[in-house]
Amino acid sequence: MVRRFCETVKLSIGSDQISMELTIAAGLASSALLLSNLASILLASSRLRRRHVIAPPATARPPVSIIVPSRGVEPFTEETLQRAFSLDWPRYELIFCVAQAEDPVVRLIDAAVARHPKVPARLLIGDDRVSANPKLNNCVKGWQSARHDWVILADSNVLMPKDYVQHLMAAWRPDTGLVCSTPIGSRPDGFWAEVECAFLNTLQARWQYAGEALGLGFAQGKSMLWNKPTLDANGGIQALAAEIAEDAAATKLVNGLGLNVNLVASPFEQPLGQRSFAEMWSRQTRWARLRRVTFPLFFAPEILTGAAVPLLLALIAAAGAGVSLTTTALCVLAIAYLPECLLALAKGWCLSPRSVTAMIVRDVMLPAIWARAWFGGAVEWRGNAMTIRTRELTELEEIA
Repeated sequence: MVRRFCETVKLSIGSDQISMELTIAAGLASSALLLSNLASILLASSRLRRRHVIAPPATARPPVSIIVPSRGVEPFTEETLQRAFSLDWPRYELIFCVAQAEDPVVRLIDAAVARHPKVPARLLIGDDRVSANPKLNNCVKGWQSARHDWVILADSNVLMPKDYVQHLMAAWRPDTGLVCSTPIGSRPDGFWAEVECAFLNTLQARWQYAGEALGLGFAQGKSMLWNKPTLDANGGIQALAAEIAEDAAATKLVNGLGLNVNLVASPFEQPLGQRSFAEMWSRQTRWARLRRVTFPLFFAPEILTGAAVPLLLALIAAAGAGVSLTTTALCVLAIAYLPECLLALAKGWCLSPRSVTAMIVRDVMLPAIWARAWFGGAVEWRGNAMTIRTRELTELEEIA
């Protein structure tokens, strides 16, 4: 009987010890994730600059070709077209690329070209099937017809500032192979557009600039400045078909040449307007699946980047230590979101009374988006069905 009592005491002590160890482990893991979150904000802040105007350089101002792949009419199409024709750069040409002649955006492009006869511009129509990426296919004809050695691939929904070219050129260094800009969401109309801003700005852009600060520059397809002779000597624009996403292929190509991908100090706006939950979910899951297929080792820890996991771990630790769960949750949320808000405020990004709520909703969605990214299948990009799969799987299917 005494022996049984002693065994019960030992089991109780062992259980308490395990519980204490789990409590400590959960608390340390939560703290580590919150510290890494803060570190990423500080790193990104060190690379980012608040929006400022850059005058054209007094000496070297090489001519530039700007290729704009377009499909369909969006709420801000006329404004983004007007911005493209109003750049403060002495010599540049605009090459608009559309896959289908009946696309309604053709009429708007033709009208913009007619209104600005002093800016060299032309519209090219056709679809060169060099990849499974419809955007890249749309750009091929523009690349081949570009007249200048410096070429910018610019998405049609980028709101170009007057000093657009200056910002891209200013980021070019002797060891640079590509200069890009992440999209910064602006002008959200409705709550789900604010959630998309929370994804684009203080999460995705923040981690991309933190990565650049650590020497892990990653290309972004919204705005890409290329030296045309360099890319032509390494396969041309067709080389970007090596991956389903042209920015992932660009990153690997540039790094393979021993060069760096640099980001502009003040990233360019992408006006959002209205967004439904379905539209926002579709975009975020598509981008997540592209990242998972092209850079799986970098994508795998993305589930840890939001506040959901550190909050869960902190609550586990608080429950084990007998600390108030409500107080713990409020502290974790303050540590997670106050620095994000300060980053947005410091850089002049979208910030509203609903921003914190949007950040919380974003982080609740992150685990679901991350899990969804591990399942293959077709996704839609502006009406085009795209099957996202690994390059190795595609090659095996072709051999079979």
